[in-house]
Amino acid sequence: MIRCADWVRPVREDARQVLGEVMNLGAALELAPLVLRVGRRARGAFGVELLGRVLRRAPLGLFVPLLASPDRVVRRFAYRLAVEGRLVRPAELARVAAQDEDTVVQDLCATAALASLGDVCDGDVYEDVLPPLLSAANPRTRSAGVTALRRAGRSEEAWTFLGDRSGVVRACARYVVRQQGGDPVPWYRERCTAPDDPALPPGAVIGLAECADRADAGLLRPLLAHPAAGVRARAVAGLRSLDCAEVKQVWPLLDGPSPGVVREVVTALLPWSAELPTEELQARTGADRERHIRLGAFRLLDARGGVVALRAAVGLLQDPDSKLRTWAAQSVRRWRPSPDERRGAPEVGELLDRSRHLFSDHMLRRLKRVAGVGG
Repeated sequence: MIRCADWVRPVREDARQVLGEVMNLGAALELAPLVLRVGRRARGAFGVELLGRVLRRAPLGLFVPLLASPDRVVRRFAYRLAVEGRLVRPAELARVAAQDEDTVVQDLCATAALASLGDVCDGDVYEDVLPPLLSAANPRTRSAGVTALRRAGRSEEAWTFLGDRSGVVRACARYVVRQQGGDPVPWYRERCTAPDDPALPPGAVIGLAECADRADAGLLRPLLAHPAAGVRARAVAGLRSLDCAEVKQVWPLLDGPSPGVVREVVTALLPWSAELPTEELQARTGADRERHIRLGAFRLLDARGGVVALRAAVGLLQDPDSKLRTWAAQSVRRWRPSPDERRGAPEVGELLDRSRHLFSDHMLRRLKRVAGVGG
């Protein structure tokens, strides 16, 4: 098998002749992982084609070990052949799409399960196929199930997915609802009018921003104080997408206990990083603050550039979190003086000296000359 991809042509041809003579179902099952690995080589296609020809003659019972293989490349190949030969029932394909860990297998099986049902508009036919797809953890698999609701004549079920946690699922649900003649915007507005509702799904909050207009920002602002962190995070993201995220409104959330909320706040504040109070952000990089707060403040200071960014990065070189130390070191290495700042500031030289372990002597002298602080 290995010599079938040999770079010497006579060796390659002899090996292929021998392999073609001895390759049977038993050998195909045993050699499948090796065949597919060698198949990645420049001259490895022969073995893959031979494997496919042999396995196409195999009954489903012999396919089972390959379909359950821990090697995802083998599983992908086996499911492609099984789908091609219609060896697996649609209900089983739907179950695999919902449970397999590999996204390629998920997409392959979900598409095949729905395609095998044709254009039938009988909801009963979909009874064994749709439930696994609609309950799948993978958003692409759920979205396939939601889209199929219209063809199954069950469009009314799409309303329950308008607040899904995945954007692609929400988009598919809105498509199905609109094809039915419905309007998802009032549905979103109704759910966002109760800012203290503990049952409010975060997906409904960002969903409103995805299909509404700036006039609906008034419904999102009260949700910045919602008790659920997911709702607060989606409210910030929604205001940002509507270009209605004001600094004075989202700034207090920078000290919140939820990393997800702080991450959305930082993303919303980045365009205004130059206008934020430097001292207050610098104070938030101290070791007494939680990691996500230190990280958020550092991102905003780093976006400022110049000595402000260098000061923040050097200060975090001794941070207790290893990832923050790494990001700070990367920031120092790529630092360059800001064109609108005065060259030769003594603080810059001191900061570069504190981080000299990140540079060679030559690079440190060169960076100091660029900054105007001597060698």
